[in-house]
Amino acid sequence: MPDVQHSEHLDPFEERLSAGLHDAGSAFDTDRAALATAGALRGRRRLLRRRNAAVMGGAAGIALVGVGGALLVPSGNPADRRGSTATSPLSPAASTPAPAPVSGDTLIRTLEKLLPHGEFTKAEARGTDDEPSPYVQLVYDDGKGASAISVGLDRLRPGSDQARQATRCPGKALAHYDSCGTSRLADGSVVMVTRGYEYPDRRVDTKRWNAELVTPQGQYVSVNEWNAAAEKDAPITRSQPPLTPAQLTKLAAAAVWRRAIDAIPRDPDSAGAQPGSEDSGPSVSASSTLLALLPKGLKVAESGANDDAGFGYAVVDDGKGRSLVQVNVQADMGDVEGELFGSGAEVLSDGTKVAVRQGTGEKGGSGVAMWTVDTLRTDGRRVVVSAFNSGAQDTPATRTTPALTLKQLREIALSPNWR
Repeated sequence: MPDVQHSEHLDPFEERLSAGLHDAGSAFDTDRAALATAGALRGRRRLLRRRNAAVMGGAAGIALVGVGGALLVPSGNPADRRGSTATSPLSPAASTPAPAPVSGDTLIRTLEKLLPHGEFTKAEARGTDDEPSPYVQLVYDDGKGASAISVGLDRLRPGSDQARQATRCPGKALAHYDSCGTSRLADGSVVMVTRGYEYPDRRVDTKRWNAELVTPQGQYVSVNEWNAAAEKDAPITRSQPPLTPAQLTKLAAAAVWRRAIDAIPRDPDSAGAQPGSEDSGPSVSASSTLLALLPKGLKVAESGANDDAGFGYAVVDDGKGRSLVQVNVQADMGDVEGELFGSGAEVLSDGTKVAVRQGTGEKGGSGVAMWTVDTLRTDGRRVVVSAFNSGAQDTPATRTTPALTLKQLREIALSPNWR
C-alpha cells in the first residue's frame, strides 16, 4: 500500500465532506462512536435500497452513495458503454452521452502528465466503474522533497447546498488555515484554494494545500497536496507543498478530469431527484434555525453550516469570552435508537428521548468543556446541540463554562422549528 493512505471505504470526496470542508464534520464530536455507527448503518441501508431499485428496474449500473447525505449521481450502463466506442477514454471525442469507462491506470498516467517534471512513485487509483468514486494518488518529487498528491472526482447536484459548500471557505472555528480564497473561472466553474494543515490542532506541522472545483454542471474535482510523502504519519520532507495556488487551480481545472467524471455511471433511480429530496439531507436550514433559537443578548462572531449534512454552528460571545455552539440534525434515526440512547434516556410525554452529557472536548484544546443535549423524536429525527467554553474545539478554553446553559441547549434541541 502506498504512503498516501485512504480508507478502503472512503474516497477523497467523502473524506473531505465528512470533515466538513476538512474539519466541519469532525468538529461535531458528540458521542462520536454512536454517530459513526449510525452513519454507517444509514449508508448501508441507502446503498442497499438503491441497488434493489436498480435490480428491480433492470438497470446494470452501480449506485453510489457518499457520506453526509452526498448524492453521487452515477451515469449509464457500463456494459453498454464498453462496446460503444474505441476512442481513448480521456480524448475529446469521448465526451458522448455514454462515454467509455476510465481505468485507474489511465488516471495515473493523466496525473503524471499534468504535473511538472519529476519522479513519481507509489501511485494507485480507482477507475470510474469502481465504487464508490474515482481517485488517483501518488508521491511526487520535483527534486526538492517528496510530496503526496491526490485527485478525487465526483458529481454533485448542480445548485445544491453541497455544491456551494464545496467551494466555500470554512469558518475559522472549524478549520485553521493560512489562506483561503474563492474565484470563478471563465467557464463559470468556481474554485476554492486553501493553504492549511492536515491536523486542525497542528500537533504535527504537516501542511495540506488543496483546490476544490465545481463546474456549473456539477462536476467536482478535489486536488490535495502535502509537504510530506503521506497525508498522515510521515516525516515532513519540505517546507511547502510543491504546487503553488495557481498550479493547483490549473490542475483542478484540467478538462480531462471532467471527461472522467462524465464516465461515472449514473444512477437511474436518482434521475428525477431534486434538491430537498431524501438524498439532499434535512429540509431545514441548520444554521439559520440555530441562529433564530439562540438566547437574546449573545453576539454572533461567526456562523456557518452544511445544510445538506444537517450541520450548523455559531461562535457566540456574551461578554465573557467566545463559545462555540453547534447542531447536527439527522433524519430516519429511529432504527438505531438503541445504539444511540440505550436504556437510560429521559422519555418525554410525546415520546421524545433526551440525553444530557457533560464532558471534555475531544479536539485537544486545553481545558475545553463540552455540554450536549441529544434528542430523538418519534418520527426518527435526531437533533443534537453542543456548546463549548472556547471559540473552537482545538483552542484553549476562553471561559469557565459554555455561554449557553444546559437548560438553554435543551430548549434549542427540543424546539419544534427543527421539523
